[in-house]
Amino acid sequence: MQVFAFRTLVLAAGLAAGGVAADAVAQEPPPPEPEAPVVPPPPPTPTSRNYLNFSMDALMAVGTSTETDIEALQPGGHDPSQRGFTLQGVELVLEGAVDPYFRAQSNLVFLLTPEGETEVELEEVYATTSSLPHNLQVKAGQFLSEFGRLNPTHPHTWDFVDQPLVSGRMFGADGLRSVGARLSWLMPVAVYSEFMIALQNARGETATSFGGVAGDTQFGRPIDPGIVRSGSDMLLVPRYSLSLDIGETQTLLMGLSGAYGPNGTGPDANTRIHGLDIFWKWKSPRADKGFPFVKVQAEAMARRYEAAATATLPEAVFEDHGAYLQAVWGVKPRWTVGARYDTTGGDVGDDPTDPRFEARRRAALQGSWYPSEYSKLRLQYARDWRPDSGDADSIWLQLEFLLGAHAAHKF
Repeated sequence: MQVFAFRTLVLAAGLAAGGVAADAVAQEPPPPEPEAPVVPPPPPTPTSRNYLNFSMDALMAVGTSTETDIEALQPGGHDPSQRGFTLQGVELVLEGAVDPYFRAQSNLVFLLTPEGETEVELEEVYATTSSLPHNLQVKAGQFLSEFGRLNPTHPHTWDFVDQPLVSGRMFGADGLRSVGARLSWLMPVAVYSEFMIALQNARGETATSFGGVAGDTQFGRPIDPGIVRSGSDMLLVPRYSLSLDIGETQTLLMGLSGAYGPNGTGPDANTRIHGLDIFWKWKSPRADKGFPFVKVQAEAMARRYEAAATATLPEAVFEDHGAYLQAVWGVKPRWTVGARYDTTGGDVGDDPTDPRFEARRRAALQGSWYPSEYSKLRLQYARDWRPDSGDADSIWLQLEFLLGAHAAHKF
């Protein structure tokens, strides 16, 4: 009996020891599994942001002038050009994001000539980059050259019914624009400071100071745009602009521009145009919808035109210039008044009867009412002094209306 009890005790102790050992084995952590190789995540796929905004902006004017030849009096392609009504332009704008890397815009303009014919011009169509590093941006396509303040803008953004005289003299009826590419750099400094440079074709009716159009004349010389044959015969347009805040209510912008390229009078003939522009704006610290405000804008340009010799005319250099000064006072919400003074002068070349090179002065007064952000009524009176063609008085009433969303205007 004692032997049986002893054996039973030994067996129980063994079972207990075995259970403890089993528990100990069960509680030991499993051997670590081999680590999987680290695989970097795939690069993010850019999400599409493609969209399109569409708008239509129409400008028309009605009025009269004491000048019989109003087209000669008004050198701008969008200026009122006849007594009675002038459709200054109907602009269709398509703009938006192409993808995360590009934005694009096109401006298609419809015009009615004094003879009632419809003209269509592709004023601008270009793409701009939106994701380049180091504050760089590239624009490519057909675009208005960024020379000065007025040339890169469209007529509906102007403060007066017509363009300044110096713009027509230097750049022709439709401004300086062409196909090409432009690089801009916003400098990493404490104030707004930007440099840009454009390379564009130097021929066509929108490059009148350069290659021009066959059959036209410049300073009495016939134009042959075929002399622009290589990449070195391009239009170069650099610009530097600087903006300064003067306290909390004033802003001052200054710019220097240049345009350099060949002209159509001969294979070694070149044109240089230099420009200086200044813009100052004051806005009341108690402004209501941006009013009241005062803004002053001025531009001055000088041109050096090297004309090649012809069979009947010697080689010559012609120099001319022009400037304007304007001020606009935002009296109260929806109402503005403004004044502008223009002057042009310089050499006339070998064709003194060409009205483009006549020394001229103009003073203009305007008052504008904006019923809403989509419409405008403007009344303007202008007095022209022309020593060769006679003085003239003109009065115009302008209407603008806009359909759709429109891109922000240049400050």
